[in-house]
Amino acid sequence: MLSGYLLKKTAIFFEPFPLYLAPMKKILVCLSAMCLCIISSVAQEKIDGAMMQKIKQEASEHSQVMKIAFSLTDSSGPRLTASPGFDKAANYAKNKLTEWGLVNAKLDPWGDFGKGWELKKSYLALTAPYYKPINAFVKAWCVGTNGLKNAEVLLITAADSAGLEAYKGKLSGKIIIEDRDFTYQQSFQPDARRYTDAELEAMQNTKPRTTNVPAVASRRNNTPTLPDHVTFFNYLKKLAREEGAVAILNMNSVGHDGTLFVQGGGSFKKTDPENFTDLQTGMEDYMTIVRLLKAGVPVTMDIEVDTRFYTDDTQGYNVIAEIPGTDKKLRDEVIMLGAHLDSWQGAMGATDNAAGSIVMLEAIRILKALNIQPKRTIRIALWSGEEQGLLGSKNYVKKIFGDPATMQLLPAHQKFSSYFNIDNGTGKIRGIYLQENEACRPIFEEWFKPFNDMGAKTITNSTTGGTDHLSFDAVGLPGFQFIQDPIEYATRTHHTTMDSYDHLIENDLKQMAAIISAFVYNASQRAEKLPRKELPKPPTNKPANF
Repeated sequence: MLSGYLLKKTAIFFEPFPLYLAPMKKILVCLSAMCLCIISSVAQEKIDGAMMQKIKQEASEHSQVMKIAFSLTDSSGPRLTASPGFDKAANYAKNKLTEWGLVNAKLDPWGDFGKGWELKKSYLALTAPYYKPINAFVKAWCVGTNGLKNAEVLLITAADSAGLEAYKGKLSGKIIIEDRDFTYQQSFQPDARRYTDAELEAMQNTKPRTTNVPAVASRRNNTPTLPDHVTFFNYLKKLAREEGAVAILNMNSVGHDGTLFVQGGGSFKKTDPENFTDLQTGMEDYMTIVRLLKAGVPVTMDIEVDTRFYTDDTQGYNVIAEIPGTDKKLRDEVIMLGAHLDSWQGAMGATDNAAGSIVMLEAIRILKALNIQPKRTIRIALWSGEEQGLLGSKNYVKKIFGDPATMQLLPAHQKFSSYFNIDNGTGKIRGIYLQENEACRPIFEEWFKPFNDMGAKTITNSTTGGTDHLSFDAVGLPGFQFIQDPIEYATRTHHTTMDSYDHLIENDLKQMAAIISAFVYNASQRAEKLPRKELPKPPTNKPANF
């Protein structure tokens, strides 16, 4: 279990004495000292059993998770960064945190984001060869159609950008659709599932990865976008805009049975031009239109899209609030818990990531309800701009703790203990990713013990990516994402039009809130900050996304 940790420590102890020269007595002394050090570290984890029970009871019997869920989803609407829905949810969270007794609750600006955007109206229907409403959703930051239009649909059969030259002068007034050679394949797999014991054991025993590949990579990259096709599609949109086409329709192959995976339609920077009207349609409707056109049957459609841009305030904002520490020596040290509050526009972002925000708000409510007196300061953050590249957390870390591009660190870096994150859907916690911080393993093993009966105990040394803990990890701060049951995340809810309140699992949210509360409480009370990995070196080339 601690073999990797022991090997690292052994290298340190033996450095002055090459192993083949070191006297056996000295080796035995060093090994004994190491073992005593590790055993002592575990022994120091004094878990307040009574407090753990109070946390579990408060989370179970007085839960507010579904009330918070309603306010962040149905009541606020989609929470695209800088949109009215995000602003409503962020202000709700700030006001709730103040109501619960936290201090310094604020919408904290992190820098320039860009244009806000909101969908005001959307209608798409087949009008010939027969009438049929079409399931479609416009991509974020696209313009509308300037009223209702009835237009012919033009099939683009070009194989590359050069082939598009043949369509010049033919796009005006048309709705454009690409020819796709696609056959739907049933998966015969359930949409919702939980990790099996065997899968969790495999995670527990996994070796550290050599690269930081997200464990949820398949669900964070729903649309394979090969560079050649990106170039092709962008050129097609450019021609369409220049020639006065009405709109372009598109699909991705993972969406079926009414589920649309819909994200952004282009740049959102204030100075960039508006993006051409680009709608995501269901696979079934899309392929119907393609087959009709390939058979020589003319297709016409009604379309009306109305969108609104907001440029009065292009700043991005995070929600920040604190429970101040009470220990004279430790109160300047900080524990953080967080999740991203922003979502995409296709639904209410319930599992991505209202779920994480709900859990963090409920965890803080639990701690305040129990009137804890933390030694260290506890700070909650609900991030914006995560969906556009972890922008809120990256800029917060850069402003408060240090710049990963240069590794120029600020004083607050030394006062930081740990950051805990939730962003893998509604599924309950099954364990934690160590992010290769092996020294935290014995600590977390003790912290999970009161929750083993809730199915949470797996500790894996693997890294996981795609969310805000990476912003902390990038400057050498302990940042952790929890292992969660996948439920419907990859199949139905992540970045889709199905990501609604109804897909949240109340009992799972309660379990998560209890565990987060306990982890935060334990981190705030322990004698030392959590152990850290070796500081990363400044990258030779600044990465696009950690």
